[in-house]
Amino acid sequence: MNWTQGELDALRRAYAAGTLRVSYDGRSVDYGSAADLLSRIRTIERELAGNTSSKLPVAGFTGFRRGER
Repeated sequence: MNWTQGELDALRRAYAAGTLRVSYDGRSVDYGSAADLLSRIRTIERELAGNTSSKLPVAGFTGFRRGER
C-alpha cells in the first residue's frame, strides 16, 4: 500500500491527542482502540522506512555453566 507522510502525521496527531478518529485527505477513519491506531502507525513507519518485513527482531538467551576440567 502507498502511504504518505501526511497520513502518518495525521495518525500521530490523533494518537497524541488521545482520539480514535483520524481525518486526512477528506477521509475519516475510526479505530477501535489506541493499540489499533499505534499498530497502524508502526506499520506505516516500517513501510516508509523501506522495511516491509513484518518479522520482529529476535533476542537470544545465552547460558553459561562450568564444565568439569
